[in-house]
Amino acid sequence: MSTQLAGKAALVTGGAKRVGAAICRRLHAQGANVMLHHRASVDAARALQHELNSLRPNSVAMIQADLLASASLPDLVKMTVQEFGSLDVLVNNASSFFPTAIGDINEKAWDDLIGTNLKAPLFLSQAAAGELRKHRGCIVNIVDIHAEFPMKNYVVYSVAKGGLLALTRSLARELGPEVRVNGVAPGTIIWPEDDQWSDELSRQRIVNQIPLKHIGEPDDIARAVEFLVTAAPFVTGQVIAVDGGRSITL
Repeated sequence: MSTQLAGKAALVTGGAKRVGAAICRRLHAQGANVMLHHRASVDAARALQHELNSLRPNSVAMIQADLLASASLPDLVKMTVQEFGSLDVLVNNASSFFPTAIGDINEKAWDDLIGTNLKAPLFLSQAAAGELRKHRGCIVNIVDIHAEFPMKNYVVYSVAKGGLLALTRSLARELGPEVRVNGVAPGTIIWPEDDQWSDELSRQRIVNQIPLKHIGEPDDIARAVEFLVTAAPFVTGQVIAVDGGRSITL
């Protein structure tokens, strides 16, 4: 285990599974204490907390919250500071993802997708700004290559991630010089858990569009987050595509 983040505290939203869990493991391996946020994945969150605390006791806490309840977001910051004494790293990873074709868009879908992917990162970053400034911390937003290259039938999701890209750049200006703000834009990183792209032909068509000819792993994203947090002191306002080159073919 490295000690680059020893004594630092990281809050990771949506940290119980998939990419979020990989990010928690990476930051924890660098010595960080981790506040693991989840909305409904309590069993996965507890399992990851137990796994990491078995490596370093009392280094991971978990918190449940609905990120659409904006008034509760400052509590995530407050509880992280109470638990670990500071907040040094915020990773806005939690995301909703489902199709919204023109003609089928309603306010519920808008509120969910915009709320989770854009509104919550804004208000959580705002709540964390004071603490991050105090410790010269950083924010990493998990964006998407479809922020710049919209995906057909995913209008609201693409709009939300486009907003998150703009938010990343705006916050870099607003919070500098004390706080660095960057993003990671994944391409296809493991397949969705529902039946989207479940057939082999659809999956192969996507793989064929990727110059590296395979999809990514959650740890590919976690490594990019780790780099931005620990090894990029002169990088802010940037979004790194981690997509096997797919975005250059879109």
